[in-house]
Amino acid sequence: MKNIKNLYFALPKQHQIIIISCAAAVLFLLMVPLKGTNQLNSNANGEFKAGQRYQVAMPEQDSKSTVKANIQLPAKQLTPVTINQSNESAVAKHKVNDIDENAAQLNWQSVKVRSGDSLAKIFKRNDLNATTTHKVITAKGQESKLLKKLNVGDILRIGKDNSGTLVSLEYPISKAETLFVNLRGQQYHSHKESKSIEIREAFSQGIIKSNFWNAASSAGLNDGQIINLANVFGWDIDFALDIRKGDSFNVIFEKKYIEGDFIGTGKILAAEFVNQGDNFQAIRFTDDEYYSPDGKSMRKAFLRAPVSFRYISSNFNPKRFHPIQKRVRPHNGTDYRAKRGTPVVAAGNGKVTHATYNKYNGNYVFIQHGNGIVTKYLHFSKRAVKKGQRVKQGQVIGYVGSTGMSQAPHLHYEFLLNGVHRNPRTVKLPDAKPISSKYRKAFKAVAAQRLTELSGSRQALVSMQESSINAD
Repeated sequence: MKNIKNLYFALPKQHQIIIISCAAAVLFLLMVPLKGTNQLNSNANGEFKAGQRYQVAMPEQDSKSTVKANIQLPAKQLTPVTINQSNESAVAKHKVNDIDENAAQLNWQSVKVRSGDSLAKIFKRNDLNATTTHKVITAKGQESKLLKKLNVGDILRIGKDNSGTLVSLEYPISKAETLFVNLRGQQYHSHKESKSIEIREAFSQGIIKSNFWNAASSAGLNDGQIINLANVFGWDIDFALDIRKGDSFNVIFEKKYIEGDFIGTGKILAAEFVNQGDNFQAIRFTDDEYYSPDGKSMRKAFLRAPVSFRYISSNFNPKRFHPIQKRVRPHNGTDYRAKRGTPVVAAGNGKVTHATYNKYNGNYVFIQHGNGIVTKYLHFSKRAVKKGQRVKQGQVIGYVGSTGMSQAPHLHYEFLLNGVHRNPRTVKLPDAKPISSKYRKAFKAVAAQRLTELSGSRQALVSMQESSINAD
């Protein structure tokens, strides 16, 4: 220390002054607190954890930007920085809004399904690859399987982003249901949305002047309703031979609406048919079956006629002269003349024993029923069932044609009991079971309401008849 003192006094006077000034400045800085240390937060004890990373705000570099630095400090340093959760939520919300804006800006196009189209073909035409097709078909939600079978004329809406990636697909399955497939992240998700259907009841009345079909059509019934009405009474009335001028009908049926728009008709709820003075009434119950007002089934075990026909071109006749073979040959069935392509249904429940073609019968189907009964259907333009298949009464099994030895489109129908041909139009058909006793009370209440409605409809029809007579 003595040597340092001697060295100091040996220096020139100017150097001694500089050293004293520097020492005084250092002493001053050590005694005055650092500016801004109050901005650094410590824990409750004023202590800091060893090895912990802390964040310190650095001075502003300019008016436009702020620089932050992470400084690794030793023990007893600064408090860890806490992330502001509200800021995170704001960022997430901002991202969601960005996604919604992007979805609204998709490039949409409508694509009509052509004959022979599949989803893969449609996607290929619209610059979507096989990978996208697979992802859409296997989309989460199981609803996308509906895209495996598209109907000709259906419209698909495809939404792509600016890069050409499929983001959204809309497929109207029906007027009430739409399938949606949307891209979320890297996976497609599918779901269905249904619109509520409003059911309103409607009435229709008609008087037959020439034939049932024309009268029903003039009364505002569509083709499907006309066929259904004939099927309701088809076990009791032969619509080819029993209909007479002056016969009448009343029908209560459903009309369907979505958001106030009519989309089509529904089920027949009740009906009345006056045929040659005999009044037949049918009430639909909750089991979708039709019963007479006293609870007896309108349905027999077999349909009287398995096709909606225009007229009978040839009756059951064991001694008929064959128009093609030019000789007498038994006609062991009934020929129902109908338009080519008219659906033919199974007369009763059973199993298909034959479904093939030969030069005599053309395309034909045989069905084995219980109790030794077999029904045969000949001259189809096209078969709709296969051998060994089980069918239910009313199920379509083929379509009217003129294949085989046939001069014009018609259905040749045979009814065999224990191997013996019977006249399908006159054979005694066993009845189906009546309504169950446990539902009889509920049915009577429904029947009473429907009969009252039919009575009101009948009065309207009578008034219409009287007005027509007075006008004449």
